Amino acid sequence: MKLKRQYKIVLTTAIFLAALFITRNINAHCEVPCGIYNDSVRVTLILEHISTIEKSMNQINTISAEEKPNYNQLVRWVMNKEEHAEKIQEIVSQYFLHQRIKITDHEKKEEYAKYQKQLELLHKLSVYSMKTKQTTDLKIIDDLRATVKEFQEVYFHEHKHKH
Repeated sequence: MKLKRQYKIVLTTAIFLAALFITRNINAHCEVPCGIYNDSVRVTLILEHISTIEKSMNQINTISAEEKPNYNQLVRWVMNKEEHAEKIQEIVSQYFLHQRIKITDHEKKEEYAKYQKQLELLHKLSVYSMKTKQTTDLKIIDDLRATVKEFQEVYFHEHKHKH
């Protein structure tokens, strides 16, 4: 009887640990059509990530220029920059491309043109985010911000700021 109880405890613990390590952390809004969306919050998050990347780049440049750079801090800022670039890519992909931008029939000329423009801008955001991982050139920050602004104009104009 005692052996059976211990077996259940071990089995339960093993299942719990397996579930813990197998499941991945999902931060994006669900892909279940729940109808709860806040597009402007996602854009605000992208802008916050851009500001964080910018600060990281500035810190990397400052530390790198020091006579005796603190390599631990340098690595931390590089990792921070990478993490926030990936968060932008996740919002662009998981939220906007997967859930919010609807596939449009090319025969509906005006709608299709907006669809194409949204895809173009989201692709730029994703690529520019990737480029921030490769450089500390602040020009890419300007490119990101300009692209976000253009995306807002195209996206929210179509949705009349209701999201």
